[in-house]
Amino acid sequence: MAAEALDLERALAVAREAAGAGADTLRETWEGQGRAAIVADEKQPRDLVTEADRASERRIVDALRAAFPDHAILAEESDPGERREDPGAARWVVDPLDGTANFVHGIPMWAVSVALLDGDVPVVGVVMDPVRGEWFTAVAGRGAFLDGGDPADAEPLAVSASREPGRAILATGFPFRRPEEIDRYLEAFGEIFRRVSDMRRAGSAALDLAYVASGRLEGFWEIGLHRWDIAAGELLVLEAGGRVSDWRGGGEHRATGWIAAGNPAAHDLLIEVLAAYAPTAEGM
Repeated sequence: MAAEALDLERALAVAREAAGAGADTLRETWEGQGRAAIVADEKQPRDLVTEADRASERRIVDALRAAFPDHAILAEESDPGERREDPGAARWVVDPLDGTANFVHGIPMWAVSVALLDGDVPVVGVVMDPVRGEWFTAVAGRGAFLDGGDPADAEPLAVSASREPGRAILATGFPFRRPEEIDRYLEAFGEIFRRVSDMRRAGSAALDLAYVASGRLEGFWEIGLHRWDIAAGELLVLEAGGRVSDWRGGGEHRATGWIAAGNPAAHDLLIEVLAAYAPTAEGM
């Protein structure tokens, strides 16, 4: 479905409504039960899920299906057999709680991420930070914005104007799902760390990308993320004037999750370093 055929402003409004419903569910657990009452299961070693994740996803998916019953939906916590993933159609990508480990441990860095894809290209993106009440939104070709809950008060986002990588602060994420990649990752980390001002590891890729879009960080890179981790954040960065690619500067990040994003200077540095550590397509 061509982007021109989609009502992107309506899609954005629905995405906000859906993300807000999910955020309300998460806040009820975060504020009402306290960390000690949050029970987490392991989907796989080191990869947590809570009932709050699942409840948030149900509310988000229900809102999206009510508004767009013909759209496909790819949601993190859905049973793989129930995921509707037709890549040729308009497709919603949902992360109902990005930063589950933070959520479980009481660390206030987690978010809700909702994106609409046209084919495989993000055209609407919402990253909502329920702790701070910040809404990061973007529509393809129309810019990226930040507001505190009222779109009428939204301010445009722009990536950092810094042209000096040596003064940059970058974000990353450890490959906790891919321990076999730790040596490769640490070698790349060491080279990048020596060439920038500092590094951060906050634990939410969606917020990392939103912070790149808002100029709070100059760049972000990680290994093996999923589509729902990066779809909304990618659009935020692009619409704020940044760049997003795989580690070689190409477009395979959407399929592999090996992502590099940043303002132009930081992205150039990331690609210069990471290209040497990027595996073959088969190895990703």
